[in-house]
Order: sequence, then structure tokens, then C-alpha cells
Amino acid sequence: MKIRHLRTAGLLLCVMALAGPPRGAGQEKPVPYAPGEKLTYEVVWSVFPAGEVTATLRRVNGKPGDPFEVITTARSQGFVSLLYSVQNEFHSLFDPATDCSRSITKKINEGRRHKETRIVFDSGRKLAILDERDLTHPHDPPKHAENAAPSCVEDVVTAFYFLRRQDLQVGHSVQLPVNDGAKTYNVTVDVQAREPIQTPLGNREALRVEPKVFESLFKRKGRMLIWFSDDPQHLPLRIKFMIAVGSLTGTLRSVSEDTGAASAGSRAN
Repeated sequence: MKIRHLRTAGLLLCVMALAGPPRGAGQEKPVPYAPGEKLTYEVVWSVFPAGEVTATLRRVNGKPGDPFEVITTARSQGFVSLLYSVQNEFHSLFDPATDCSRSITKKINEGRRHKETRIVFDSGRKLAILDERDLTHPHDPPKHAENAAPSCVEDVVTAFYFLRRQDLQVGHSVQLPVNDGAKTYNVTVDVQAREPIQTPLGNREALRVEPKVFESLFKRKGRMLIWFSDDPQHLPLRIKFMIAVGSLTGTLRSVSEDTGAASAGSRAN
């Protein structure tokens, strides 16, 4: 198994629990999520239990109008941990009125790879400002880069929250700009089918979508599919990645309310 494929799997573990905010103030549909929402996923790599992913949404400082923050954690478990340990945490801030990402901080611990990355989106100057440290070489100077970006852009977390706010219709597509610190990609998301699926939450009708993120954002060959519940919540019931080392599938196990997250101030940004 190639290490680069395992690294890709580690990143995919961290985006398993993601699903989406509002773009533009003109939309009048009820918001399908609220601060305190916590999504927990069980992750399987082919047939092996691979780990757990959680995504918790909260409002920074707990006051109306303050930014939203999504805290996503990914932890490998069991057999997969023996091959490639993953202990990742992402903190993403976005504007709840415009859906524009403000920043994302990524703490990556995958095998022997340990790094911390922070990307700030400066809408006024239309820049994505990246600062990254390799924690395995603490005396090396940090990497710094400033790249052009739209005034409103999604990061790898808010891009998924964006989809929950959309009017997903079979046969239609959604497009959105996504930036991970370098080039901005205009990602197309095809709404492919409406179909029933089985989950720990019961049998649900779902809308299957396919974001075209491989060989661009992930720079690997593969496919990504997401099943959103066909109801006002648009819960991301299942997320599946098909990559060279097999399939990685995250299935929603529970939806709960984290009361501390609903009111706590930001500790990471």
C-alpha cells in the first residue's frame, strides 16, 4: 500500500462528517442545522472498521451574528490504526450570513506526518493566506504563501455544509469555489439519483450526489459520493470515497445536541 494513498485516506477521514452553510442572504428556506448539532460517523475501510469522525457546529462566543465554527475530528481505530494511525482535527470558521469561509486550521497527525496548517481568507484583498509548520522538524522555518482567491470562497469543510442549504434536484448540478490554501477550484456537484438507503438511523430516502473533487482538489484518481436525506434537514447520511486502496465509507450513526458547543466561545481560532 502506497503511503500517498494512505495520506489521502487520512484526509478523507477528516471530511467524512461534513455537510453545509448558506450562500447569499436571499434564500428563505429554513436553515437545516443549528449551533450544537453534533454528527457522529462510523467509518469502514472496505470491510474493516476504520474509525470514528465527529462534526460539531457552534457559534463563536455564542452571540447572534457571530461566526459559526465547525470542529471536525477523525480518529482511526482497530486494524487500520496498526497500518496508519490518524488523529486529525479541523477548525473551520465561516460567516453564517454569506457562507464565506473566514479561516480553517488543520492539525494533522497521520503516521509519521505531523503538521499544523492555518489558512485565512482575506476577502478584502482576495487572498488565501497559508501558514504551515512541520511539527516533525520544529526548527525549520514555517511555510508561508499568499494566493489569489475569490472574495467569497469555501474551504474543505464549509463546502460540504453549503450543500445542505441547496435545493437538490435530480439531474441538476451545483457549483461552488473551493480553496485549500493554493489554487481555487470551481467544483461541480452532480445530483444523480433519489434512492433508499439503510443506516443506523433507519431506512431513509436519500439524494445521491457526486462532487467532482478528485484529480483537482485531492490530486488523486477516485470518486466521492454523498447521500443526503431527502427531507428539510438534508442530513449527510453516508459519504463514500472510492480510491486506489479500496473504499472508505462513513455512515451517520447519531445526531445529537452538544449544549456546550451551542454556547461556548472559540478556543481554536
